[in-house]
Amino acid sequence: MSTTDPLLTQDDAAARWLISPRTVERWRQQRVGPRYLKLGGRVLYRLSDIEAWELSRLRSSTKDAEELPE
Repeated sequence: MSTTDPLLTQDDAAARWLISPRTVERWRQQRVGPRYLKLGGRVLYRLSDIEAWELSRLRSSTKDAEELPE
């Protein structure tokens, strides 16, 4: 992890994906979302982990796609 890797909150991640913060929380509980840090009771996401997770979800065809979490 780079010392300059920005940290995003659950609300930041939700805003990035245009979904509700509750959905991000549910994904975390179901272990289908990006890796996260838990620091002082706060859940934070490294931007590099979010970008890596986004790339892992990249598809070129709907036939390639597995069922994505809603």
